Amino acid sequence: MSDHPVLHVKGRVLVGPDDVRDELWIVGGRISYERPAGARDVRTVEGWALPGLVDAHCHVGLDAHGPVPADVSEKQALTDRDAGTLLVRDAGSPSDTRWIDDRDDLPKIIRAGRHIARTRRYIRNYAHEIEPEDLVAYVAREARRGDGWVKLVGDWIDRGTGDLSACWPREAVEAAITEAHRLGARVTAHCFAEDSLRDLVEAGIDCVEHATGLTEDTVPLFAERGVAIVPTLVNIATFPRLAAGGEARYPQWSAHMRRLHERRYDTVRAAYDAGIPVYVGTDAGGSLAHGLVAAEVAELVTAGIPPVEALSATTWGARRWLGRPGLDEGAPADLVVYDGDPRHDVRVLADPRRVVLNGRIVG
Repeated sequence: MSDHPVLHVKGRVLVGPDDVRDELWIVGGRISYERPAGARDVRTVEGWALPGLVDAHCHVGLDAHGPVPADVSEKQALTDRDAGTLLVRDAGSPSDTRWIDDRDDLPKIIRAGRHIARTRRYIRNYAHEIEPEDLVAYVAREARRGDGWVKLVGDWIDRGTGDLSACWPREAVEAAITEAHRLGARVTAHCFAEDSLRDLVEAGIDCVEHATGLTEDTVPLFAERGVAIVPTLVNIATFPRLAAGGEARYPQWSAHMRRLHERRYDTVRAAYDAGIPVYVGTDAGGSLAHGLVAAEVAELVTAGIPPVEALSATTWGARRWLGRPGLDEGAPADLVVYDGDPRHDVRVLADPRRVVLNGRIVG
C-alpha cells in the first residue's frame, strides 16, 4: 500500500447522479471519504469526478482482420484508458488478453470469450464457426473461459437469400442459453435485423448488441423481460458505407442496412421510453478505432436519451449492471476528473483533465 500516493480529489465528486460530495481521498489505491490521519505528500486533483467510464461493447485484441499481437492489444487498451474508459466488457475476441489483468495501468476487462457464429456467417478469423448441434458445447466452453458472459452472433447476411437472417433455430438457442445460465454466465448476441430477436428474448437472453432491428412488436417484449441493449451508434453510423460497398452484389441487404440506419435514433429512443436498459458501447476493435466512448454517449443524447441517463449508461448504471463498484468507500480508485459538469453537457467527457486508475494518475 505504501507505494500508492495519497490523492485528494476535491471539487464535485459525482458518486451518483444526485449524490454529489465535495471531496474524496485515495489511500492505498482505494477510495475513502475520511481524511487519512497523518497523510503526507498528498497530491490534490480538482474538478468534476466520475467513476471510470464503461465501454460495454469493445474488442481488445482484435482488428478488422482478426486477432492482433500483444503490443497492438496494449495500444488499444491504452487508447481506451486515456479516453477515460477504465472498465471494458469485451464483447468477443479470439485473443488471449489475460495478461492485461496483471497490469495496474490498463483498464479492467470483463470478457465474453470468443464469438460463436454459424459456419460462414460472420467476419473471417473472428469466431468459432459451428453448426447448431454444437452450440451448447461451445457456449459451455466460452462460459468457462470468459468472465460471466458469452457472445453469440444472432444474425448475419445469408448469401443464399442476399439479406440478413437469423443464424440459429429456436431450440438451439434455448438449450444454449439455458446451459450458459446453469454455468453462471449471461448471454448476449450480435443482432442487426428483426427476425432473430423474438426467439432470442423468449429463449432467455440477457442482452442484445446493436438491436437496430427492434420494432413496435419486440420493444414491449424486451421491456417485459428486462433485456438490455447496447446500441453502438458510432458503429451503426458506418451502415451507409457498408451498404454502398455491398450494393452491387447484395442489393436487398444494402437496402435493409440503410433502413436500419435511417431509423436508428427512433429505435433507441423507443427502447429507452419503454424502459429497456440502454448501455454505452462503441464496438471498437473491429473496424472502429478505440477511445470513442464520449462520442457514443453524445450519440445517445442525440437519439433523445436525457443527458444524465446517457451519462449513467457509461458510469453508475453500467457499473451496477456489470457488478462492478463505482466511487464507493473502499472500492478501487478508478475515476476520471473533468473541468465541467458532465450532467449538463456530456461533451465534457471528450476531454478528461485527469485519469486515475487503481489509485494512480495515469493520464
